[in-house]
Amino acid sequence: MSEPSRLLERIESGFGKEAGTADVSPQPPRRAEILAERPAEAPVASKRRVVNRASLALLGLTASVLILVIGISAGFYLFSAAIAAAGVVGALLLAVEAMRSFDGGHPGDEINRDKDWHRSETSALLSTIHDALGDLAIMRGMDGKIVHANQVFHQACGHADVRGLTCAALGLSFEPKVAPNHYLVRIAAADGIRLYDWHDVIARDPASGKLMRHSIARDITEEARAAREREAARRRAEEASQAKSRLLATVSHEVRTPLSGILGMSHLLGQTRLSSEQKNYLAGMQQSGHALVQLVEDLIDFSSLSVGRFQFRPSHQDPRGVIESVVEMLSNRAHEKGIEIGATVSVDVPALMAFDAARLRQVLFNVIGNAVKFTEVGGVMVSADTVDDSVRIRIDDTGPGMSPEDLKRIFEEFEQAGNEEQRAKGTGLGLAISRRIMQACGGSLTAASAPGRGSRFEIRLPFAEIEAVAPERRSCLAGSHVLVMAPEGPASAALAATIATLGGRCHRATTLAAAQHVLSDALAGGPSLTDVIVDHRHAQLYKQLVSLQPTIARLDVRRTYLINPEERNSHPVNQMDGYEAWLIRPLREKSLVEVLLGRLKGIEKRDAINDNRPVLREEPTTAPVRSEASGILLAEDDPVNALIVRTVLQRSGHSVRLVSDFGLVGEALRGSGAHPLPELLVTDLNMPGGDGLSMLHELRADEAARSKARLPVIVLTSDARADMHEKLMAAGADAVLPKPADPQLLTSEIARLLRKR
Repeated sequence: MSEPSRLLERIESGFGKEAGTADVSPQPPRRAEILAERPAEAPVASKRRVVNRASLALLGLTASVLILVIGISAGFYLFSAAIAAAGVVGALLLAVEAMRSFDGGHPGDEINRDKDWHRSETSALLSTIHDALGDLAIMRGMDGKIVHANQVFHQACGHADVRGLTCAALGLSFEPKVAPNHYLVRIAAADGIRLYDWHDVIARDPASGKLMRHSIARDITEEARAAREREAARRRAEEASQAKSRLLATVSHEVRTPLSGILGMSHLLGQTRLSSEQKNYLAGMQQSGHALVQLVEDLIDFSSLSVGRFQFRPSHQDPRGVIESVVEMLSNRAHEKGIEIGATVSVDVPALMAFDAARLRQVLFNVIGNAVKFTEVGGVMVSADTVDDSVRIRIDDTGPGMSPEDLKRIFEEFEQAGNEEQRAKGTGLGLAISRRIMQACGGSLTAASAPGRGSRFEIRLPFAEIEAVAPERRSCLAGSHVLVMAPEGPASAALAATIATLGGRCHRATTLAAAQHVLSDALAGGPSLTDVIVDHRHAQLYKQLVSLQPTIARLDVRRTYLINPEERNSHPVNQMDGYEAWLIRPLREKSLVEVLLGRLKGIEKRDAINDNRPVLREEPTTAPVRSEASGILLAEDDPVNALIVRTVLQRSGHSVRLVSDFGLVGEALRGSGAHPLPELLVTDLNMPGGDGLSMLHELRADEAARSKARLPVIVLTSDARADMHEKLMAAGADAVLPKPADPQLLTSEIARLLRKR
């Protein structure tokens, strides 16, 4: 039998078994008592035992040294030291016993003597191990008095000998835990209260047959302190998050209120008679206002994503329209920098699919806007197709590109690439929010870039097709053969790609020689040209082509002029002599198809169809007030917002009564005074004299108590939190619209609710 096996057998023999627990022996008997009880041994057996025990002692000492050396080299310092110490103690005890046997013994019952020896050896060994590990180890009788304790327990309690004392007498405080015989124990020490994880095991002493309570405890003071600090940090983080949410809600409300006035007034101003220069100034003001609204939305979205309250509201939309509208919105910014921007959507992209159009528009605005911001030469190309049951939108720019380090951190919060001037133009939240939005809806946003080679961002939006592409759209331009004379760039690339995806043929000519080659092929009997599209920057090049190839006049081709919207007013009509139509960059697919199919007749009609910007009406139109309507009650305390909403409603044909606090709202709803009861209420959420939630609860309770007809209520609020929207709807609101209120959305909601009533 090996030495470890012998050691294990000797430890196990010192334990009894009861109720699934081990019996531990009491304190070892005194040496004199053991010697007095020993019977005399036979000389031969005694000498053999002396030799065996001496050999075991030497072997144990050697094994202990090896364990210590191997453990230290492997890095297990404490464990190897404990095992080595136990081995040394065992070897010394064997050596002492061998010397005692050599000095002289008495023959007797060898079995009883071996049991006493095993119990004393096991007790000493276990005490040594617990001392080395720093654990408390004591043994008590069922009366609570301590029979044995290791050295660590004596040091923790500050007593030299604790035998015969109870834990209560030593000042130990026990706090029961959920598990039985498991306690949290507090012991007063010189450096303060120490906490111990305390376990009790009841076992029967094999020598006396009495039940004994064996206790082992480990110091967890530092772990408990760390847990308290973690809990305190968690509470502070929660409080900070709540404070941040309150701050964002307050700031968004305070910022949205003046924004409602700015955008609302600009909307009303756009419906008046303006010069072309004033229209451009107004468009710039509106763009700046919407950019500020986007910044507020980014901050709110960042907060919502952080606390997991971000919600999607999918609806059936045309993805092509969303992409084109964002590119169109950012075209003015690109053209001001002297760069191009273009978009093309493959015919494979579904004509109708379910997605949150507002969130996709937000992501596109952030990503494409960044591409425009960092590109100084060339331009930005946006293309969309389908791959792996998802719509893939690629945004390629010819900017400076990014280093691998910048590429790793651009999707982190408050991180920005570029130089100091470029980083000063944003918060570093746009891309971080955009990626989290795409991940939340099951899509993705990735980037690839290299210094000096531009960047590519790729958006993937999963879809379940609602309406497949109509077959006629795939070949609607099958009969078109187009020559495009334009500089190399995203604008001409997008135009050519759109013609090709709709079934047509397109040749791009960036030089006079290239245009002559295409024209020569057509004149030599090749496929005849149907259209020539000339970029205004190549207008002189086209004149040279006509002078060099006068036979082009004999061709039955449609000539279209391509121009930036900002430069449209600087090109008089006489400069477009010889052209049948014009197009505005960036192109909308619908406008291009209408021109190439020859459905446009006359400059006046072309202006309304091909100008991709919103048409500003020269004279505002006001619908007549309906005589049968009893009117709309408008509750708004801000005079600017009240003027905007009131004007919008009156121009839609409604009579409007304005009140500025909730007290007057209550009087109006009760029919006080000479005014009749309103047929609909449009109210702000926060006004003097109460709050919107309480007003809604009281209104619906009064209607139920008196069996009155339900009054439709639309709430206008700057609080964009999803939980506030849910609270208002639960309280009885029929619609909740964010400020600044979109005039078209507001009037359509009013019409819907009035029809329903």
